Amino acid sequence: MDRNFSSLTLLFQEPFWVGIAERWDETGYSAARVVFGAQPTEPQLYEWLEKEWHRLKFSPAQEGERLAVQRKNPKRERRENRAATRPSGVSTKAQQALSLQREQEGQARKIKSRQAKLEEAERKFLLRQQKKRDKKRGR
Repeated sequence: MDRNFSSLTLLFQEPFWVGIAERWDETGYSAARVVFGAQPTEPQLYEWLEKEWHRLKFSPAQEGERLAVQRKNPKRERRENRAATRPSGVSTKAQQALSLQREQEGQARKIKSRQAKLEEAERKFLLRQQKKRDKKRGR
């Protein structure tokens, strides 16, 4: 490997916020787990990184290739990050429930209309077949 690389991923594991620290270096891949408790703010994370990162107990290095990180255009990366952190439109449980209900009704309507189209196509096919038989018999 040409460079060392480290990352910290913050995630919520009921009931605490947990950080997964990953490190790739010349010896391989190693990881460590940190429990934060309450959700840390960005300044608290930066402060923790400065003071505590060197004290982490990483797992023994394992052989493995680090995934190549493709550099993105900084403007595109900033735009994607902003979109990822933007709150979604639905904010309350009631709104989420109504949205789910609306979605289910739409799917049910789709299924029903698809079934109706198939039945209509079958009916028309049978009608054409009957007309063919009648025509052949001279009616």
